[in-house]
Amino acid sequence: MSSRPYLELMRVHKPAGGLLFFWPMVWGLAMAAYANKTPFPLLITLLVKTVFGAFILRSSACTINDIFDRDFDRAVERTKTRPIASGAVSVPAASIFLILQYVVGAWFFSTYNNLVFWISMIEMIPMLSIYPLVKRISYWPQAWLALSVNIGFAQSWFQIDDTYPNYSRAITLMVIATSFWTVMYDTVYGCQDRKDDIKIGIWSTALLFGNHVKTAAALCDIAFVVFLYLAGKANGHGLPFYVICVGGSVIQFIYQLLILDIDSTQSCWENFKNNAFYLGPLIFSGILVDYARVL
Repeated sequence: MSSRPYLELMRVHKPAGGLLFFWPMVWGLAMAAYANKTPFPLLITLLVKTVFGAFILRSSACTINDIFDRDFDRAVERTKTRPIASGAVSVPAASIFLILQYVVGAWFFSTYNNLVFWISMIEMIPMLSIYPLVKRISYWPQAWLALSVNIGFAQSWFQIDDTYPNYSRAITLMVIATSFWTVMYDTVYGCQDRKDDIKIGIWSTALLFGNHVKTAAALCDIAFVVFLYLAGKANGHGLPFYVICVGGSVIQFIYQLLILDIDSTQSCWENFKNNAFYLGPLIFSGILVDYARVL
């Protein structure tokens, strides 16, 4: 049996989506480390563990998504070659593989404290599993995905400090900020399939916003920057955070909007990658610089 279809099922060949799970989690770690002056060796250990944590969350989400969406995927040009849709992996085999992913995930997250374990399990199984169904009944699957992915920010924070009331404002503001970010990039991503989605009856914010996708994306960008700024204030961050994270985000978003063509599949995909490969590490680096300043 070839492993390649299962690697494709987990989207190993498309790391951008995995990074968009990963960045909110490591932002949470870095901001918590800043607030608690966490020793650098411990932060590095937690960062390494988060690589696998983000991978198992995203890969299991892709598996359950492809099981539910297999009939839709066959009707969409971009997704018709996915392993389940193409027949390379059967539904029973994918289901067994999904259970294995859940077991590995449960084992891995059990190495953390109880709060982190339960948040991770709720994110992995009910929340990310429901996402493929939301697009059948609502124009807002991106909002559900946003909450499902960005609860990872709180999960990671609690790896360092699980006393929520101490930092509830900063955590809440960042979950809101990152949720606007997810709605933005996934709406633009969804523009790739709008014609096919109309034919097969899939709903999304890409369809809801219609010709106003760029305006909606710009509003989400503004909301992200505002809530990022407020979260920085709530967490007591210094100048590096505002210059690199907040200022850098403004520059990156302006660039994204200037080059975005929502009628171009390639442009929408490039926007998705820009957020994964440029904005994510930009903000992470800004938090780390500020963290290094207070050590």
